[in-house]
Amino acid sequence: MLFDEYKYFNYKFPEPQYLGAKHSLISWISQHIPKNIKTALDAFAGSQSVAYLFKQMGVKTLSNDFLNFNNQIGKALVENRLTKLDNDDLITLFQNSPQKQDFTLMEGIFTDVFFERSESQFIDNFRANIPLLDSPYKQALAFTVMNRSLTRKITMGHFGHTQALVYAADPERVKRNRSLIRPIRDLFLELLPKYNNAIFDNEQENQSFNENILELLPKLSGIDLVYFDPPYCDSHADYQGFYHLLETYTEYWKDKEFINGIKRYEPKRYSGFDTKSEVIANFEKLFELSSEIPYWLISYNNRSYPDIQTFEKMLSKYRDVTIEHKTYQNGRGGKGSVAGSKEILFVCKPKINIMYQQIKN
Repeated sequence: MLFDEYKYFNYKFPEPQYLGAKHSLISWISQHIPKNIKTALDAFAGSQSVAYLFKQMGVKTLSNDFLNFNNQIGKALVENRLTKLDNDDLITLFQNSPQKQDFTLMEGIFTDVFFERSESQFIDNFRANIPLLDSPYKQALAFTVMNRSLTRKITMGHFGHTQALVYAADPERVKRNRSLIRPIRDLFLELLPKYNNAIFDNEQENQSFNENILELLPKLSGIDLVYFDPPYCDSHADYQGFYHLLETYTEYWKDKEFINGIKRYEPKRYSGFDTKSEVIANFEKLFELSSEIPYWLISYNNRSYPDIQTFEKMLSKYRDVTIEHKTYQNGRGGKGSVAGSKEILFVCKPKINIMYQQIKN
C-alpha cells in the first residue's frame, strides 16, 4: 500500500458473531487512538477485533480475556505470526480419533439440546484430535474456527436459549438461514480460508493472555495504551451464559456441574465486573493498576451500572476524560444495546499537569 502505516490493513479480520463484539465500531474507535504508540493492551479482548486492529497498526499487541475460547482467538490471530492449517492438518482433525472413547462430553451434555447426536459425536471426535496438531497456533486456529462454526450453526449465534433444534426444524427459519441445517464440518471448511488469510506477521512480539485482568496488570509494563471493554454491568447479555458451550468445548471440563436447560457450567469463571456489589470497587482497582499506562480507551453503554456521570467522576481522578458516543440502530450489541441506546467511548489522556511535570523533569 502507499503508506507504510497501512500495509497490514490488507488483512481482514473474520467477522465475528458475538454479542457486544466491537468489529462494527472499529473505524470509530481507531479515530481516538493516539499516534506513535508502540505497545497496546486489549484488556477484555472478547472477539479480539480491537486487538487485531492494534496488530494491523504495527504496534506490539497484548490481548487478554478471562475466557479461554476468546484467548484461543488471540493466539490464532494476534500472537500467531505465520502458522496456518493445511490439508494434512485437516486429515488429522477429521480422522477417527484413537482417543474417541475418552471424548464424549458434547454428546453426553448437549445432544438434543443444541445438536443432533451425530453432530455432537463429530465435534467430540474433532476435539479429541486437536492436541495431535504439531503447533499451539494450529491448535488455537482449530479451536477458533470450530467455535465460530458452532455459533453459525445455532439460531441467534449463541447458546443462551433452548430453541436451536426447534428452529432448525422450522422451514421458514431454514429458508432465512441455511446454516441451521448444514453439517458443522461444511461450516468449518467454509470458514477456514477466512481465518488462514487473516494471519500475518507485524514484526512484533505479540501475546495473548488468559487471565483475570486484575491479576495480569501487575505483571505487565511498558504499555502506552490500554483498551478496556468490560462487561456492561446490569445492561448486557450474560456473556458466560450465552457462550458457555464454547468455553466448555475448549476446556473440555470433566469436573463441572451443567445446570438448567442450556447446560451452563457451574461454577462460572470469576470476572469481578458483572455484579453491582463489586463492580465499582474493581473499577477503582483496575484504574489504580493502570496508573502507569498513559492512554486509556474505555467502551461502555449508557444503560450500564454505574451510570455515565459516576463512571466519569471515577475516571477523572486519574485522567482527563472526553466522552464520545454512538447511537445503536439495532440491538446487536446485546441486551442493553437496544435501538436508541448509546455506545460510549471514554477517551482518557494524562492530566495536563502530570504531563508538564514529566516534561519538566
